Amino acid sequence: MDDRHRLDKWLWCARFYKSRALATEAVTGGKVKLNGDRVKPAHAVKIGDRLDVTRAELCTTLIVSALPDRRGPASGAQSAFQETAESVTRRAHLQEQQRLAALARPAPDHRPDKRERRLLDRLHRQQH
Repeated sequence: MDDRHRLDKWLWCARFYKSRALATEAVTGGKVKLNGDRVKPAHAVKIGDRLDVTRAELCTTLIVSALPDRRGPASGAQSAFQETAESVTRRAHLQEQQRLAALARPAPDHRPDKRERRLLDRLHRQQH
């Protein structure tokens, strides 16, 4: 068995992205760092490397523990990496913040009517 994999292929096999194209796009866009450095999608990954994967607002830090031959079930993909303790703590803290933010938001009394929906659309367009 080969002791190296392409970075985009490993991310796809470990089920961080649904396709190799999405994994390649993430690596090219700087969302994935290998041992703290920006690299290209074809860069070789080996066991023991440290990956920083940023998805949405969460940055996950992983240690590569296996190089799967193919993309298999999720249970097998989880054995390909070990998440660091700091990353687990960050993720739990972010989930708690999101849960509290959802509780703080008041639930609407009704669905927006046509006029309110237009106002909401206008507000969303101004923000983006």
